[in-house]
Amino acid sequence: MVKRALIFLFFLSVLIPFRISAQIASVDNVCLDEQEIKLVNLINQLRVQNNLPIIALSRSLSFVAKLHVYDLQLNKQDTSICNAHSWSDKGKWTPCCYNSYVLKNNCMWDKPKELTSYNFRGYELVYNEEGIVSADSVFKLWKSSEEVLDMLLSRASDSDKKWLAIGIGVSENYVSVWFGQRPDPTPKPAGCFELKNDALQSTADQPINMTMSDKAAKYYLIYGSFTNKGDAEEALKRYKNAGFSKASIVVKERKYRVALDVCTNLKDAMKSKEKYKDLYPEAWIYKE
Repeated sequence: MVKRALIFLFFLSVLIPFRISAQIASVDNVCLDEQEIKLVNLINQLRVQNNLPIIALSRSLSFVAKLHVYDLQLNKQDTSICNAHSWSDKGKWTPCCYNSYVLKNNCMWDKPKELTSYNFRGYELVYNEEGIVSADSVFKLWKSSEEVLDMLLSRASDSDKKWLAIGIGVSENYVSVWFGQRPDPTPKPAGCFELKNDALQSTADQPINMTMSDKAAKYYLIYGSFTNKGDAEEALKRYKNAGFSKASIVVKERKYRVALDVCTNLKDAMKSKEKYKDLYPEAWIYKE
């Protein structure tokens, strides 16, 4: 099976207006979608359960987080020697490649200062998965990691951290959560669904350099990944015989991925994954 996920932890710290989408065209109009709001609520619920105060949602740190996941999603800065704390050279920010051999701490730590008016160091938790991420699955994984829990609950190596600000960004395959030890004086970000259509119109008319939307996109429920085409074809026959009429093979990066189902939107793909979760718990969603 394909390696499902990587978690990277490191101290980081966010941007000048950069036109990417209606959600992150600038710090002023940044908004959080449903998955982002759900994940930050799950984090704060966990803290309350452990007798810790909730962390105030930060507009500035959310802007940095959302900008970073879009950069990772489009430019895949983490697919070589660089890990997911790295930033590409494809935007109006200071690029950096972070790995255990070449430390460029300031490039990461000072991103909030560089990109927003939040003039303090930031700390980032980054997660990526080959399938479409969801708040529930991400949080379930994080709860099983002592290293992540230490960061969320300010314990062990993070016991000296008092989190007073949190920002969050979620793309198709990446999650970025930023923490700050100083309050963010800017207003809290709204939910994207709370914004009026006319409020988004001003950004919709602007040129967009990056976009995650694709009207012709397909969402595949992947269960097997093979390097040999013959093995993939044999697996496809088995699933077809088992009643998966829409089973198919998706070829990507020299891998033959066998899909149990294919949908035209993420909502239907999530329903399909839920339908087969008992028989195929390792199935994951891939967007093409």
